[in-house]
Amino acid sequence: MRSARVIPAVLFALLLLLPAVPALADDYPSRPITLIVPYPPGGGVDTIARVISGKLAVALGQQIVIENRPGAGAVIGTRAAAKAPPDGYTLVMLATGFTLPANTGYEAKDFAPVGTISSTPIVVMAHPSLLVNSLSDLIALAKKDPGKLSAGTPPPPTLNYFAIELMKVMAGIDLTIVTYKGTGPLTNDLVGGHVPLAFNTTAPALGNIQAGKIRAIAVASPKRSAALPDVPTAAEAGLPGFEAVLYYGIAAPAGTPRPIIDRINKEMRAIITSDEISKRIVSDGGDPAPMTPEEHAAMIERDEVNWADMIKKIALVIN
Repeated sequence: MRSARVIPAVLFALLLLLPAVPALADDYPSRPITLIVPYPPGGGVDTIARVISGKLAVALGQQIVIENRPGAGAVIGTRAAAKAPPDGYTLVMLATGFTLPANTGYEAKDFAPVGTISSTPIVVMAHPSLLVNSLSDLIALAKKDPGKLSAGTPPPPTLNYFAIELMKVMAGIDLTIVTYKGTGPLTNDLVGGHVPLAFNTTAPALGNIQAGKIRAIAVASPKRSAALPDVPTAAEAGLPGFEAVLYYGIAAPAGTPRPIIDRINKEMRAIITSDEISKRIVSDGGDPAPMTPEEHAAMIERDEVNWADMIKKIALVIN
């Protein structure tokens, strides 16, 4: 008889807890939010993070603090985000999907995709002193002197790095890879002529391209970039199938309540589709790409599949 009385009491106590989940979303956010950017200041990811976070802070009614935590090709900051409490107060900027070796300390399942912001192709860029005007010129030069031509990129596991490896395989060339902490430092060294070639994103380099300090050779996307309409795609330049497009997005630690994910996604999509921000994204060399959490997750899974063979071939090890 006693146990019969205890069970209904326990069930009643559990029922009292049920309204707590929606209440969590109603109260969210009640304090500042940290947005980890696992890249240095000044690069493409940092730029778009600052554009979106200012508007998102207004929409959510709380400050969003940008925390740059670069290192190991975004692994250090992303790993920290994976271990953060799943309460919606720590978010992380992602650049494309989790195209990763196995020993980074996290996997795609450790995150809840919130949504994407924009897309931008990897662009093959050169210092004006490098005597190449086209992708075919570049490939011919690399074949003439195997291994002597250096190409700058952020380190693995960034898509920029994988793009170089993909071109090496597809074009049958050998390039000496020089890694940088992010696209900002890479752009500075390319402008200074310290590295003759770069596989870079548009945002940190666009002004220098327009000023003639950098030459854009080809974009690794199915169509031409709106910011660089005169620059051919790799397919147009004679290397069909060479595609590497970054998607910038936000994720939360796995287990973050779905009402919080939905709230952030709703505000993000409204911001991205506004005239002000969509024009800003285009002016920075990207294309607005608002996605639902489900679409974001599907994109990550697609990238994993598409790049899995390349990752295995180059046998990357990240310490």
